[in-house]
Amino acid sequence: MRPSGLQVAGVLLLGILAISFGSILVRLALAASEDRSLAFSLVMSAGRMGFAALLLLPGFKNPIRARGSIPFALAAGAALALHFAFWITSLSYTSVAASTALVTTNPVWVTLLGWLLFGEKPSGLTLLGVGVALVGGLLIGLGDAQGGGTNPLLGDLLALLGALAASFYFLLGREAQRRGLSLLEYVRVAYTTAFLILFPLPYLLGGGYGGYPGAVYLYILLMALLPQLVGHTSFNWATRHISPVLVTLAVLFEPVGASLLAFLLLGEVPGLRVIPGALVLLLGVALAVLGGRR
Repeated sequence: MRPSGLQVAGVLLLGILAISFGSILVRLALAASEDRSLAFSLVMSAGRMGFAALLLLPGFKNPIRARGSIPFALAAGAALALHFAFWITSLSYTSVAASTALVTTNPVWVTLLGWLLFGEKPSGLTLLGVGVALVGGLLIGLGDAQGGGTNPLLGDLLALLGALAASFYFLLGREAQRRGLSLLEYVRVAYTTAFLILFPLPYLLGGGYGGYPGAVYLYILLMALLPQLVGHTSFNWATRHISPVLVTLAVLFEPVGASLLAFLLLGEVPGLRVIPGALVLLLGVALAVLGGRR
């Protein structure tokens, strides 16, 4: 039975709230571990994907029949691994407001990559939105250089790279599902692939998964439960019932939710010039998404 508009709105609101906790949980894990190294950022990334993959295992019995879709799901998992490695690391260097605002620019990059890779030419409104979003990103970088982290410009760059990786993830995931994978089959393959790629990396950097306070593992588990499974699953469910454009626009509220939570829970106030930059960026992304409607 088709859900009502109120039910869809409620699921989207739940998803926004869940993903807004992502950056907060990363910050709490960083504080609990007192470790801001790249190795620990990769521990959080791998742990989030590992817990999510494990929680999806129950009920997995039948083999996947759409074999032609597997390469796309594997590639999407690799892109997802890069996304979390870049984005979670960015939170060690820049503010929650800047990181979440920049990492949610993926609709812009999806538009450009869709044009380059699949010949999906954007409209004039979409191109205008891309330009506005890039101006907003520049304002954030310049404003955040005054504070909000130990190395704001590096953190902002990592967040942008995370957005680019997420864009490849979305496009490859769309293709995997078009070629026959169900949503549940797809996320199982993608999440497991991301975990397997991320798992050995902390060891290569001299780190590991043991020796952290118990709170760290709890925060990583909550990352898998809230932003990953609840947040991402809510948005994937919503795309079955309403336009993906509306779902993507809903995701733009993540920086607002994350910044509000960072203020309430962490006492973090973003720089004054970051806020107008984030608003310009979100306006640009919204124009780009609206311009991409068929």
